[in-house]
Amino acid sequence: MKAISRTESFFREQLLYWHLHINTRSLPWKEETDPYKIWLSEIILQQTRAEQGLPYYQRFIRQYPDVSRLALAPQEEVFRLWQGLGYYSRCKNLLRSAQLIHSDYDGKFPDTYEELLRLPGVGAYTAAAIASFAFGLPHAVVDGNVYRVLARFFGIDLPVDTTDGKKHFAALAARLLDLQDPAAYNQALMDFGAVVCKPKLPLCESCPLSGHCVAFKKEMISLLPVKSKRLTVKNRQFHYLVLRHGRQWYIQERQDKDIWQHLFEFYLIETEDDVRESLPWKSLLPAALHQPERVFEHQQRLTHQLIHSTFYSLKLRYKPALLNNSGIWVDQDEIKNFAFPQTIISFFTQNNYF
Repeated sequence: MKAISRTESFFREQLLYWHLHINTRSLPWKEETDPYKIWLSEIILQQTRAEQGLPYYQRFIRQYPDVSRLALAPQEEVFRLWQGLGYYSRCKNLLRSAQLIHSDYDGKFPDTYEELLRLPGVGAYTAAAIASFAFGLPHAVVDGNVYRVLARFFGIDLPVDTTDGKKHFAALAARLLDLQDPAAYNQALMDFGAVVCKPKLPLCESCPLSGHCVAFKKEMISLLPVKSKRLTVKNRQFHYLVLRHGRQWYIQERQDKDIWQHLFEFYLIETEDDVRESLPWKSLLPAALHQPERVFEHQQRLTHQLIHSTFYSLKLRYKPALLNNSGIWVDQDEIKNFAFPQTIISFFTQNNYF
């Protein structure tokens, strides 16, 4: 690896000075050396802001103080605790990793970067974070904050979402890493991107790096980092039939390899056409005590999808046979024991059920 330049040395020294003397960002997993707690925080913080993830982290630690407790927990219980965080594949991988560590590593976290990468849901960034924070290993973290800080300071216009761009940033991050204290350096860089070199309204005027920052000098802050691909958003139309028979509600578990896998929802008809013309809709009407009533509408934005949901309330005089094999009837008092996606939680909240 080639030696760092004077500018790179300045960057590293100023960043560490800022972290030691100025950085006031306080989070419970910072300065933590327990690999279980570091791993848990990193999985929760994937696609989630620290402020939003903090209460979930605290609840998980209280409920499952070590990885074996998590490994032995029922899936439904873990998903229920995760409810509201979204990106539920993270929760599925969290449980699979815990079970793997419990069974194959006797409840002790793997302590090498290569072994950490074998855990479900652990990529290069998460493995580097655990390796450096828990075990002091010299692996540089590269996430959105890191891309942004490096691209702006060094004036790099290579797209961060291309193979060449990823290789370039990874090599630069590795070269800049403080080998004597990789954990402090990685934490400094991540915090700096979160509180100073922010995506919008960065604090350039008070930034200790601005004197050598290419983007600041050339007024390119808003142009960096560069991405080559535009996000394509798929629109989906969900029509939920909220079916009730007495005090019982009908819910079903999502099983397909799609969003919200293993979470529960109401009877779903997904169509862009008039839902009243769909066969399931018509098949349920003979059991209805009244016409379906539209009671709630909601939109939920996912990374690549926009879910438009319409809810129809329908009380039934009997339980139709077509529902027997696809879901379950749950007493109203037990409904809180199931894990639902945010869209369904919004329905419950709006109608004062939760």
